[in-house]
Amino acid sequence: MDSGLLPKGTKRCGMGKFYFRLTVVGAVLLWGVYAWVLIYWKGLNQTNMNDYYGFALWIWADLAVIAVGGGAFFTGLLKYIFNVKELKNIINFAVIIGFVCYSSALMILAIDVGQPLRFWFIYWHANIHSMLTEVAFCLTAYFMVLTIEFIPNILENRQAAKISFFSHLSHNMHGVMAVFAATGAFLSFFHQGSLGGVTGVMFGRPFAVREGLLIWPWTFFLYTWSAAAFGPCFTLLVTNITEAITHKKLISDQTVHLLAKISGWMIVCYMVAKIIDTIYWATVTAPGLGFEFSRFYSNNSFYGYWILIAEIVFCGIIPGLLLIYKPTRENPATRMAALILGVIGICLNRWVMVLQTMAAPVMSFDTWALYVPSWQEVATTILPVAYGIILISVAYRYLPVFPQEIKLNAPAT
Repeated sequence: MDSGLLPKGTKRCGMGKFYFRLTVVGAVLLWGVYAWVLIYWKGLNQTNMNDYYGFALWIWADLAVIAVGGGAFFTGLLKYIFNVKELKNIINFAVIIGFVCYSSALMILAIDVGQPLRFWFIYWHANIHSMLTEVAFCLTAYFMVLTIEFIPNILENRQAAKISFFSHLSHNMHGVMAVFAATGAFLSFFHQGSLGGVTGVMFGRPFAVREGLLIWPWTFFLYTWSAAAFGPCFTLLVTNITEAITHKKLISDQTVHLLAKISGWMIVCYMVAKIIDTIYWATVTAPGLGFEFSRFYSNNSFYGYWILIAEIVFCGIIPGLLLIYKPTRENPATRMAALILGVIGICLNRWVMVLQTMAAPVMSFDTWALYVPSWQEVATTILPVAYGIILISVAYRYLPVFPQEIKLNAPAT
């Protein structure tokens, strides 16, 4: 029995049920690992990437998990820098989700690099003129920050806390966590922005190219803004899923409503900027490069006008409005719908900026280049999902992740 390892005063499912669930998810993880080994052993010919799609499913997944992982840096910024004390009840879980997302992003890049033994080249032989170099450095540094932020929660395990050194270390780390939160926000601003900057300067791909603001293309700011806006949606969505699986209330409604409200206003403001950006690009930037707006949207079912409407209206404006309007924000069903739409929206944004950018023809003799990933790409993209489920499950079982859990689930007197 592992009851001595569980957080004091909490109840968890039996070990048999817990390990059975981990075994099921572990099988999916092993499938992904097998595909990973094939790619490392046989090379990138295991994928369906080609001259059109040098950036494909993996890069979309990488950008998507980094975007939804933005809930960690934004929640940390609100809690430790802006002193929003109510968020102390969800900050631990936000850090864990961020840790999962950023470790997954690094895992995906390790698969995509194609030369695993040369991963250190990007650090030792850095191309100082490339925004991707800055992204790699900031991603690695922020992952280290998340690891540091995660350590106190690990040290608060029931058995680890009995060791005085660990107990004092955890307490002292909590005392200086504002420094790491500020560092994380700074690093996130630049790597989120530079990921947008990479697409924004692709003049050979006018679907993504944008005009500049100061020394950066507008996409630099839109990527950072969107991650801060939609990242909390993913944090709240995973929290709701965890509550549904465990049949427990883990976060108070007050905390959920506050973070949802902040996310809603961030989404609405971002969508105003996004709409302005889209209109300017369609009427000024693209025509200035000799392209009509209609050229970037195909009649095929993959990249029609529907994808633009879905991103801006159904997965942007609607969830934003649902979260800022109090009755719909405090209604569990409409709030859940808003969170799901928001997460789909940010993933859809990264999808079009990677896949549609590659698919749209740029030469008069070009046609739309459609792409279907290989099973190896799909398996290695699902791999981080299985890994995340396992890590969150273990953390929930053995670490005091939710400070309100005992109080919220106490028997009524």
